[in-house]
Amino acid sequence: MGWFLLPFDNLLCMLLGISFTVWFTLLLVFIIVPAIFGVSFGIRRLYMKTLLKVFGWATLRIERGAKEKNHLIYKPYSNGIIAKEPMSLEEEIKEIRRSGSSRDLGAASQEFEMSDIFYFCRRGVESIMDDEVTKRFSAEELESWNLLTRSNYNFQHISLRLTVLWGLGVLVRYGFLLPLRVTLAFTGVGLLVVLTSIVGLLPSGRTKNFLSEKVHLMCYRICVRALTAIITYHNSENKPKNGGICVANHTSPIDVIILASDGCYAMVGQIHGGLMGVIQRAMVKACPHIWFERSEVKDRHLVAKRLSDHVEDKTKLPILIFPEGTCINNTSVMMFKKGSFEIGTTVYPVAIKYDPRFAEAFWNSSKYGMVNYLLRMMSSWAVVCSVWYLPPMRREEGEDAVQFANRVKAAIARQGGLVDLLWDGGLKRAKVKDTFKEEQQKLYSKMLVGRENYKPGACIIAHK
Repeated sequence: MGWFLLPFDNLLCMLLGISFTVWFTLLLVFIIVPAIFGVSFGIRRLYMKTLLKVFGWATLRIERGAKEKNHLIYKPYSNGIIAKEPMSLEEEIKEIRRSGSSRDLGAASQEFEMSDIFYFCRRGVESIMDDEVTKRFSAEELESWNLLTRSNYNFQHISLRLTVLWGLGVLVRYGFLLPLRVTLAFTGVGLLVVLTSIVGLLPSGRTKNFLSEKVHLMCYRICVRALTAIITYHNSENKPKNGGICVANHTSPIDVIILASDGCYAMVGQIHGGLMGVIQRAMVKACPHIWFERSEVKDRHLVAKRLSDHVEDKTKLPILIFPEGTCINNTSVMMFKKGSFEIGTTVYPVAIKYDPRFAEAFWNSSKYGMVNYLLRMMSSWAVVCSVWYLPPMRREEGEDAVQFANRVKAAIARQGGLVDLLWDGGLKRAKVKDTFKEEQQKLYSKMLVGRENYKPGACIIAHK
């Protein structure tokens, strides 16, 4: 019996061998070799244009069907459900007093009135109903459907053709794209660990630096292809240079790959264990990255000294930092931590903006773990984003670190079409500091006692 099965076993082995050879050849010719030389055949951009046409047809079809069946297709979402006019505390309180009193407001402005309570009540209710901070930590609903169930939570059966198209999309994403992307991801990370370890054995010098940069670029470009990332870089003449600090808005962990595939950077971060620790130890052998022990991260002076020592050496790569300290949902930029702006070196701002039609790049770390998030990204259609290199900036005379950080943040927000917020991204997991509450008390106290006669203790008296 085994003698009769032998030809079939040989045929099966031969077919598997041919399949593996074809797969590896396609991988080598169309992905790995172009990644080494930094070239593209334009296949990903053609794929993006095809997807846009499919999305457009599907959106028209689903809207027509929903209109006929009176279904709600998109989850209600708004960037501002309450109309607000930019007015100061004093102007708003005067407006409230004017609507409820006929007295001379100039004489009464320094006296407490019961109607003032309505201002604080209204602001409190507005903050609950339309919190501009909390909604920056959740993905917004798309205006058009991209054939991903997770991007349209109110999706219902509209037509057979649309359902078949969605099913084909699931088959393509999970049956073809996901295995290909996982293979590429393991290839990129594996090559990064092996090649950086080998380069790390070389003596320090120009040869080692040259090979290190080429290895990092090649591996990051393979990882970019593992996400089918289509990136448009603008103003490359402003790319960060050695001895400087590159700061960017932060939406996702893949921000690092997006930037590092176009230039080499020295990374800053905490030392991890497991696979991440293996990658960190291999990388630091070939390039002077800055890794901190868990106990050192909270030592601001030690961190600042390590960063200062790095930027003083003009032969070392620019440092890549995300001053927000957490991921924001691709709609805004939140407060920049001042630490990286106290060093006194050139800062290179970079704005990153993702196209949400192809994938939701925002990482909600309180909802998804890293592995789960990466699988969601690899099972999406593609990662499409734009990167703008802004002109380098330095601290001006008389400008402190906080003002400098705000100026850089405003430039990034303006270029990326993002909302510039003063709130701390740490509010994702922490409560509002008492200083924010005290600031409102001080503003109200200044209005009551007059700015000329205002004393810090007056806010306590006025608030009692």
